[in-house]
Amino acid sequence: MMHISILVLEGETSLSNVEGTHKMLNMVNGFLISNGREPVFKVQLVGLSAETRLTNGLFTVNPELTIAEDFRTDLIIIPAVHGDIKKVVELNARFVPWIEKQYKNGTEVASLCVGAFILASTGLLKGRECSTHWLSAHDFREMFPEVRLVPDKIITDERGIYSSGGAYSSLNLVLYLIEKFAGRDMAVLCSKVFEIEIERDCQLPFIIFKGQKDHHDDLIKKAQEFIERNYTEKITIEQLADQLAISRRHLERRFKKATSNTVAEYMQRVRIEAAKLSFESMRDNVNEVMYKTGYTDPKAFRSTFKKITGLSPVEYRNKYNKLAAVA
Repeated sequence: MMHISILVLEGETSLSNVEGTHKMLNMVNGFLISNGREPVFKVQLVGLSAETRLTNGLFTVNPELTIAEDFRTDLIIIPAVHGDIKKVVELNARFVPWIEKQYKNGTEVASLCVGAFILASTGLLKGRECSTHWLSAHDFREMFPEVRLVPDKIITDERGIYSSGGAYSSLNLVLYLIEKFAGRDMAVLCSKVFEIEIERDCQLPFIIFKGQKDHHDDLIKKAQEFIERNYTEKITIEQLADQLAISRRHLERRFKKATSNTVAEYMQRVRIEAAKLSFESMRDNVNEVMYKTGYTDPKAFRSTFKKITGLSPVEYRNKYNKLAAVA
């Protein structure tokens, strides 16, 4: 039987991650037993102490095991955390050597949503891909530049290290693990019972581009603001560099360092975000939105839109604009 440890973290922890994952895994056992088969999981909550208070004392959880006890587990699941991320990471620092030791002994490790910050603090993600909630992508890159963050993905799986996208998309990682260790039939059954769309692999349609201004380079902020005011016009990098009185090479280097995007990528993101808002709130057709957001080539617009959102312009409009979908 596979032993699964769901961590009960100190501080602001996602109780829904803990309870939902626990329920889904135990439901698999129930399905198997009802069909005359052996259960596959032994699921236990593991904490730093015998009692853990969550969400400023609003909830109290009593883990069945603590890391001080001598036991081996097959899979560690790290739930999401909230609030001051650096503080929460510090509060849970005692989990780090225990997770490292377990992994060295063959244990696999999975993080749900912003639990990726706890996983990354172990060093196990160095040089590997990792996903997390898109809202936390900037902070994650700042804290863990050695990790290859892929916030567009819902699931990553690299040599026994797993991570998931944000919020309730983390349930897709739980389904993925159920399929891997209990079989496709159990994953499909769980997806139907819990009404989770199986095999979702992309967070792109949910990402809201916020402009990436959480940095201290005032010159680059001026460049960003210029792009955001003039995105309907044809802006060249040379024009932008001239306005800021710096070389193109210097602008591109500083822009990438500050925003994690090239200047060209940033222009695309601003234009596509404007297009998304138009599709959500207006009844303009695709060509009208394309021209309003600075594009003239329909093929390029559709290709860029799908690359950034994971959906075609028509699919996006029909998904998020009720009036357009009805029409």
